Amino acid sequence: MAVRNEVRTSRWQNTARALWIGTGLQVVCLLLPLLDLWVFGSVENHVEAAYPGWDASEVAKDRDAIVVAVLIIGVLGLVGWLLALWAVRRDRAVRATVTTLFALGLTTLATIAGAGGDPYDQYVPLWLGSTILVLLAVPGGAAVLAAWFRDRDVR
Repeated sequence: MAVRNEVRTSRWQNTARALWIGTGLQVVCLLLPLLDLWVFGSVENHVEAAYPGWDASEVAKDRDAIVVAVLIIGVLGLVGWLLALWAVRRDRAVRATVTTLFALGLTTLATIAGAGGDPYDQYVPLWLGSTILVLLAVPGGAAVLAAWFRDRDVR
């Protein structure tokens, strides 16, 4: 009997790697609005530029609303990454789950990065929205590609 010395990889190993990277970057993206709130203040400057006549308490309320909205969307995104990892681990509808969550996430991120209203060009400052969009679109796209074009020799 011949002994094989080859290493078998998981069926969805590359997909899982991309999803883990995306999960880590999602945590970083959750910290970005908090870092801006505590250090940079660009969201506050963004609100002040849109409403120059507001006092500090009104600006703080709107700033907090924007930061909380980005955080809620970020937590939902984290749930999406974890759901996709669960699908990979269980080997259940991986392609459908990863593709659907990527489409939903990319649509949501593009909306928050570019949506604006009456006094705002964008609700979320451009640097914050576009940074989050780019940081999460890359591993999401890689996960979709890995799910659909995986190595055919791996079982």
